[in-house]
Amino acid sequence: MSTARHHQTVPLSVLLKRELASEKVEKPEMLHGQANESKKGEDFTLLKTECQRIVGDGVATYSVFGLFDGHNGTAAAIYTKENLLNNVIAAIPPDLNREEWVAALPRALVAGFVKTDKDFQEKAQTSGTTVTFAIIEGLVITVASVGDSRCILESAEGDIYYLSADHRLECNVEERERITASGGEVGRLNTGGGAEIGPLRCWPGGLCLSRSIGDVDVGEFIVPVPYVKQVKLSTAGGRLVISSDGVWDALSAETALDCCRGMPPEAAAAQIVREAVQLKGLRDDTTCIVIDILPTEKPVTTLPPQKRLGKSVFKAMFRKKSSESSSQTDREYMEPDVVEELFEEGSAMLSERLDTKYPLCNMFKLFMCAVCQVEVKPEEGISIHAGTANSGKLRPWDGPFLCVSCQEKKEAMEGKRPSGGNISSIDIVAKVTSSLFSISQTLTIVSENRGAMDLPKYRFSSTSH
Repeated sequence: MSTARHHQTVPLSVLLKRELASEKVEKPEMLHGQANESKKGEDFTLLKTECQRIVGDGVATYSVFGLFDGHNGTAAAIYTKENLLNNVIAAIPPDLNREEWVAALPRALVAGFVKTDKDFQEKAQTSGTTVTFAIIEGLVITVASVGDSRCILESAEGDIYYLSADHRLECNVEERERITASGGEVGRLNTGGGAEIGPLRCWPGGLCLSRSIGDVDVGEFIVPVPYVKQVKLSTAGGRLVISSDGVWDALSAETALDCCRGMPPEAAAAQIVREAVQLKGLRDDTTCIVIDILPTEKPVTTLPPQKRLGKSVFKAMFRKKSSESSSQTDREYMEPDVVEELFEEGSAMLSERLDTKYPLCNMFKLFMCAVCQVEVKPEEGISIHAGTANSGKLRPWDGPFLCVSCQEKKEAMEGKRPSGGNISSIDIVAKVTSSLFSISQTLTIVSENRGAMDLPKYRFSSTSH
């Protein structure tokens, strides 16, 4: 094995060992359970295992777990539960292999969240919801979140990872700065006479969260763009806990995990809810989902074992994905596997979140809206980068593109409502119309000259300017 450490070639024994290990953990065993104590009846969950997608001549499976903590009614939570997954999957190009599909998830989750919010707001209903949404494919966990529900992971090695972000204005300085920079106001409730009470809120509206789905009456400063984190478990598996703020207002991550250690998922979820209610009382809907992920070659045992490391090292446990030579990859393969961070991004800017930065030949659809996935006429497509600092360097084909209504949604979220000094969506459309027609005509001519042409193979880089 030492030879593999010094040469670019990989011994057949290593390749065979990799393939064998991959086959064993390709579909780990998954057990899950949930529990709820209801105060307002506004918490909803989605638990779907064995979801299927076509891959070549076969079928691949994945699982989805979602928690939707509604406020000001149940309409937004119910609508999001029923539509979010379909919107996310619709944003993933077909015919991707497993690695490409997993890489496409973070971008698709952003598009799915924004489309769900946009569609629900068109119904003019005033409720809103937080969302914590986990997609598990093999040992890869991808979590997208808006609001203050949380998702934590305890690996089989006993380390704790936080897979969601807290979008409460009270504890998120970056979100407060984003809202004020966009023209909103952040402050506490003024009871008169200068007295202020309660948590920090966004005004107008008075919502104490900076991100959610719905809340049409609050204003566009409350955005649906999710924080997304993607990790790959070690082959030993781990335990995932998704809970609403009714749990986290009462329990720390360590307390929640410790109180249910040794229990199967259903009992563990019930115990976490019980502990939270006993400590703080039933002040809010209190919901918990517990998922145990076990490789198929492992016997069904209680997950996870006793913790080995403390809170001070939680944030330092991730190992960045290596992009070095194959010999380095072999060295990493021989080392004990740990939880590996694949992706993390929390920006609220769509131009940063929908940009294609990974090599998927058919991810970029020239005349398809990156959010709502509707076909965009050449004269209507607006680059996702329009209006950004780099917009002056744009070529007409630098996408991805948005339709007019999604561009208006983007501008509103960024506080760039049309005014005398701003360039509106109509102005942008006018500037790119003729160029987009030229591109369409050019591609048609090339297609005719070369016969049947697969357009997705022609990638137009949006990161080269």
